[in-house]
Amino acid sequence: MLQKLNKTINYFKKINLPVPKAGIVLGTGLGGLIDDIDVSHAIPYDLIPNFPVSTVQGHAGKLIFGYIGDIPIVAMQGRFHYYEGYSMQEVTYPIRLMKLLGIEALLISNASGGMNKKFSIGDLMIIKDHINLQPDNPLRGENIEDFGPRFPDMSQPYDLELVKKAEKIAKKNKIKIHKGVYASVSGPNFESPAEYKFLSIIGADAVGMSTVPEVIVARHMGLPVFAISVITDLGIDGKIVEVSHEEVERAAMKAEPKLTTIMKQLIKNL
Repeated sequence: MLQKLNKTINYFKKINLPVPKAGIVLGTGLGGLIDDIDVSHAIPYDLIPNFPVSTVQGHAGKLIFGYIGDIPIVAMQGRFHYYEGYSMQEVTYPIRLMKLLGIEALLISNASGGMNKKFSIGDLMIIKDHINLQPDNPLRGENIEDFGPRFPDMSQPYDLELVKKAEKIAKKNKIKIHKGVYASVSGPNFESPAEYKFLSIIGADAVGMSTVPEVIVARHMGLPVFAISVITDLGIDGKIVEVSHEEVERAAMKAEPKLTTIMKQLIKNL
């Protein structure tokens, strides 16, 4: 892992890049935040040594360097998932890279299915906690002490200060916001009605196929994390309908301006 990361870092040292203060992961249908970035470099994933390549529709597959306001950032325009066939170490490789490039906070977005009866399609949910139902853990195997401890604490996976700032931004801009628990599953199939019911019973408000592995690695390396979900479909009894990836994309893109407002202003307030 260290050898691979060093090779990737050496690639970036040859490019005159701003040292990023914030790292951003943009989920399905949520790549429009790029329009609000003063882009200095947009590097396709397939040009970056040891970097995975996104295979999912709606994930552009570029690492973006630039500025939001005066804050230098690096953004993943498209993420990686366990269901694509990658190992958890590959899925989370970009998070370790962004930390080594200099980021001081990680901001994550995703599209998810909502189980909370208060949710509607297009709502935003700030993630306050999570349930990890992925079949593997990115920290499994030999621990690299330079990255973090063997047994990292997860009593506060999501940074309370960043959550408070986001809530204030939402209130100021009259954006409806929820807070809830996110369950991460492997996918790629969407959930059955019984699975939605199970997830709701164990305490989840929304479910998706990403985010938690990224958060685990970020916390392992001491990075504060903020994460937010766009509710793109509903797993609520009586409201469960057939859903496709294209419909999820469309719902995410429709809610994107609200998400962009929160993310953009949150970064400016770092």
